Amino acid sequence: MFMTATKLSGMPAPAAREDAFSSDGARWRAVENRDAAADGRFVFAVRSTGIYCKPSCASRRAKRENISFHDTPEAARRLGFRACKRCRPDEAAADSLAAQAVTAAARLIDEAVAAEAPVPGLEQLAARAGFSMYHFHRLFRKTLGVTPKAYASAARAGRMRAELAASGSVTEAIYGAGYSSSSRFYETAAGRLGMRPAAHRHGGKGETIRYALSPCSLGLLLVAATQRGVCAIQFGDDGDSLVAGLKARFPQAAISDGDAGFAATVADVVALVEHPGIEHALPLDVRGTAFQERVWQALRAIPAGRTASYAEIAQAIGQPRAVRGVAQACAANPTAVAIPCHRVVRSDGALSGYRWGAKRKAELLKREGAR
Repeated sequence: MFMTATKLSGMPAPAAREDAFSSDGARWRAVENRDAAADGRFVFAVRSTGIYCKPSCASRRAKRENISFHDTPEAARRLGFRACKRCRPDEAAADSLAAQAVTAAARLIDEAVAAEAPVPGLEQLAARAGFSMYHFHRLFRKTLGVTPKAYASAARAGRMRAELAASGSVTEAIYGAGYSSSSRFYETAAGRLGMRPAAHRHGGKGETIRYALSPCSLGLLLVAATQRGVCAIQFGDDGDSLVAGLKARFPQAAISDGDAGFAATVADVVALVEHPGIEHALPLDVRGTAFQERVWQALRAIPAGRTASYAEIAQAIGQPRAVRGVAQACAANPTAVAIPCHRVVRSDGALSGYRWGAKRKAELLKREGAR
């Protein structure tokens, strides 16, 4: 497994345990696989040794008939079991509680943005969670990969996209998304939207997008880019359908065939398809909601040759109950391979869906030597 995750909520009652580890069968599979994503979700105790461990413990595995499962370390201790000195399961539980505080803070930020209310500052968030500002800032960044300020900015940007589609003007959208002034929004708009806000609202109006179709070993490939970076990598079997899909995404943009200079970008993408495990530095110009962008960031953290479940990604972004939302964000990924949604599988290891076909997904994982 590639990463551990965390949780949050107002001022935390422990969050509900996720369905992925609710049954003894699922818990035993997690123990067999030493699944780090299950740490903090439960502990297992070994009757023959009197020890309880976290699921990822590297100690020699006991027989199934000697193992019992417990929701918390406290429950195991009440039955007389002792904590394993190797995996330190009590520390894993403490990490989980801290993660709940981070998830709670993120939820408060989301609620404030949705209500067009002032976003709580770091001092307020830290006090509510019971941590010092310095420690909470580090904890938040370690858990979600961004600072509280950056998280709030992403949340506002997600609301801004919705407002741009619904508002009568860009100015209305800016204030509707909770920005205190238009200048404050324009400081960060290009980085969050990829296009100028008016262009985004009007289907790419005023933007120039170059594209090219190229054969590859997985069929036909469409590569498209703005001046800022690659905005589409799509597999297909029919060139006309691929181009029609691009034009439907950006109906007001000036879309044209790529010139000779664009061939180098296409070659880089084709190389990534043929060797999906290689490092790449393709500049991307992708737009999504704040939630989608957090999912896509988590996907890019999965190393080549590894896979992660939808539940693990949901935990990694601090929203462990949003498994369905993660699946939808994967399906909305506009840049195949560059954002490696093919590395996400079901909790039982099955490939599940892939917007460009399960055969392509299986082949990409095979080329990476995924396990």
